[in-house]
Amino acid sequence: MASKEMQFMDEEANPIKDYLFDYIKSSQTIPQLISEKKFNVVIDEIIQNCYDKTVSMDEKDVAVGVLATGILHYLLTNALLNSQRKVEYKGTELDIVVPDVKTLEKDSKMSLVICIPKTSDKKVIEEKISQLENVQPIKENIWIVLSEEIALENKTFVLSKNNSTFSKIIFEIAQFSNVGGANKFKILRI
Repeated sequence: MASKEMQFMDEEANPIKDYLFDYIKSSQTIPQLISEKKFNVVIDEIIQNCYDKTVSMDEKDVAVGVLATGILHYLLTNALLNSQRKVEYKGTELDIVVPDVKTLEKDSKMSLVICIPKTSDKKVIEEKISQLENVQPIKENIWIVLSEEIALENKTFVLSKNNSTFSKIIFEIAQFSNVGGANKFKILRI
């Protein structure tokens, strides 16, 4: 696990990502919570302890986007849920694909695209969703992670200090994977 974590941290130097992973490494409770599959509690703990510092390091939407990407990458790895991060497919950059681009290409019903737009501009987000619909035609399988509540037709998760819905995302991804049969291990029986 440590090598994957280090590989992720070395991909792009980013002070927010560094801060997040330093926090995770120093946490006394996160390893235990992960072993108990309490991913929602892990997310809540990270948000409560890292949100203020990370949003002070960059523009709020960008900081939340980096934080969300780091948390998702770390927890998807620890939940043993297959995913690909920051991949290009048919000329479109995808933030996170569950389980992978190969499955997306073969059977879009079995694939989830998670978009982390790093903006609160609804028009920009809708344009990105429109691009994503060219590679993932099933609108319900495009999920959006936002820094604040924005009315969209897609399923959204908000990562914020208060009223965050982001803590449910790992279980919803696992549920999607289990229902779709993509998660061969059925790690999270929900």
